[in-house]
Amino acid sequence: MSKIAFVFPGQGAQYVGMGKEFVENFQIANEIFEQASEALGYDMKKMCFEGPEEDLKKTENTQPAILTTCIAIAKVLEEKGINPYMSAGLSLGEYASLVMADVMDFKDAVLLVKKRGKYMQEAVPLGVGTMAAILGMERETLEKALEKAKEFGIVEAANFNSPGQIVISGEVKAIEKACEFAKEMGAKKAVVLPVSAPFHCSMLVPAGEKLLLELENVKINDLTMPVLANVNADYYKEKSDVKDLLVKQVSNSVLWEDSVVKMLDDGVDTFIEIGPGKSLSSFIKKINRKLKKEISIYNVENMDTLEKLLSNF
Repeated sequence: MSKIAFVFPGQGAQYVGMGKEFVENFQIANEIFEQASEALGYDMKKMCFEGPEEDLKKTENTQPAILTTCIAIAKVLEEKGINPYMSAGLSLGEYASLVMADVMDFKDAVLLVKKRGKYMQEAVPLGVGTMAAILGMERETLEKALEKAKEFGIVEAANFNSPGQIVISGEVKAIEKACEFAKEMGAKKAVVLPVSAPFHCSMLVPAGEKLLLELENVKINDLTMPVLANVNADYYKEKSDVKDLLVKQVSNSVLWEDSVVKMLDDGVDTFIEIGPGKSLSSFIKKINRKLKKEISIYNVENMDTLEKLLSNF
């Protein structure tokens, strides 16, 4: 029997048209989009299916749109009898995992991530912070480059995505200097990313504080399946962990590589990436290169990829 993990993407995976085929073909997916529209007070189908892209790219719209698409597709998989043993998500994707584990109601979650997006965007004025991807460099060496760059401002590791792919976050000057130092110290590539805020670094602490106030109004339930947290690459132990870990997640590093290693060590042999894009599938393949486990990786974002998955189950 396969040990299946559902994995959910984060911000940046969005595109106009995501989720449309599922809404057209499955009542449960349509219901999820309707629930999102009701909770948010605007037409989620229009946002996801028609855009415009500029609106969809706004953080406070992106986050609920991706969450809605992910849950709509995941519910279809459940209807088809494909149930996960555990779940994990990258940043925003962690909310989809918690919804699927019945920790919070979808309507509460979709409203929460809209506010999360808004608070993350507002925490740092435009132009003050940014992020960069550092490719082809070990963690320890990158840490030395970041230490050197810290005299120019805040700069921290934001996402440990896969071996040789780490995203850094912080103030513009410090990020630029960190990219320079990383290249000098052997990085294959250091690219400043087109993002509107320095996510997952200490500059986002105020966003986490505002998020905590919102979380106080959300009913948190016991987990019905194991979910891994980004902050520590370990399982949520109790429902009392949820608020604390989600608040920390906003301003702490996302330990995605460590989370995937944990899932592999715990016997997961089938990964299903649910929602827009294939970035997590790519990361999982890279992470497993050293471990050489026998695994299957699927992504499900449209009818073609759904049929491919179902043909293997």
